[in-house]
Amino acid sequence: MAGHVNIAPASPTIARPLLEIDALRCHFGGLKALDGASFNVAAHGVTGLIGPNGAGKTTLFNCISGLLRKTSGSVHFDGIDITYARPDAISQFGLVRTFQLARGCVRMTVFEHLMLYGRDQRGETFFRGLLGGAEVHAQEQALRERSFETARGLKLSHVLDNLVTDLSGGQKKLLEIGRALMAEPKLILLDEPMAGVNPALVEQIGEHLNAIRAKGMTILLIEHEMALIEQLCDHVVVMAEGKFLTEGTFSQVTANAEVQEAYLGMTVQ
Repeated sequence: MAGHVNIAPASPTIARPLLEIDALRCHFGGLKALDGASFNVAAHGVTGLIGPNGAGKTTLFNCISGLLRKTSGSVHFDGIDITYARPDAISQFGLVRTFQLARGCVRMTVFEHLMLYGRDQRGETFFRGLLGGAEVHAQEQALRERSFETARGLKLSHVLDNLVTDLSGGQKKLLEIGRALMAEPKLILLDEPMAGVNPALVEQIGEHLNAIRAKGMTILLIEHEMALIEQLCDHVVVMAEGKFLTEGTFSQVTANAEVQEAYLGMTVQ
């Protein structure tokens, strides 16, 4: 009689995080801007990154995007070790960021900004630009159409020919988002996209971020307005003093006594 073979049920597949931050440290002399921060970001959603001023959130963004050199620790994006990669290489991998202070190139129009950040432009190099011919022209036309489409989606069509210096603070933030979208990223790091924006445009930017999420893009968002974090984010990570503090849903983290103490400077009984 044949022996009975026990076949264990297959383990459920656990999706690998899109972004993995492990024990990241960044020191400026004796100042520990990041002191062992570790957390992951899942794909296809909006993760909020919150914490009191000085928690290390923007420093973390600078380290992830290659603008600051880490003291130790590692960053993996989509399975690739980007710990010491250059900012341009990180962008090519599909991770782009916006900045809290949206400036842009002062002599360029909104349309030119969008065109500038189009991905893999064949005409950028001398020989391809010289010899590319119809192929370069076709890509240029596609890029123009994509720039118009991005501007329409962000309601910037009426200011396409304006210099960036002529834009309002809110319009500059929208252009920052548009610039990031033109790079066709897998993950966007948004550094306080609502800061300094009037209430009408705050609502508009929130709608755009929801539309981006609906298309399956991943967002890691620094924001101080808790109502927006609650509205936009599927998951929330809290930092304090350069370290990971806790994570969970918005209601879970705001009910956490350590989070309340970090924000309020008092122990909550």
